[in-house]
Amino acid sequence: MNHKAIYKLYSNVVSISDAEGAFDAQGNKVEIDMDAVNAWVDPEAYKYKRQQAYPSIADQLDILYHSGFDAWKSAIQAVKEEFPK
Repeated sequence: MNHKAIYKLYSNVVSISDAEGAFDAQGNKVEIDMDAVNAWVDPEAYKYKRQQAYPSIADQLDILYHSGFDAWKSAIQAVKEEFPK
């Protein structure tokens, strides 16, 4: 179950159990539209994808030292273009 999507789509949900479902503050079960949950796209997903794709700090320093600022900037920009906001 995509907990983040459920919390974003259903503001009244305060707890989620993968086995039992989603519940409001009074403990009432909240009916969830799983099609909507599955269709939800995290607007901040690009941040996590970029984080994984950026060269390590050591590699970035090597690029700066051996190839200069423009090469470093190009490497960073390539990741930003691959995973836009």
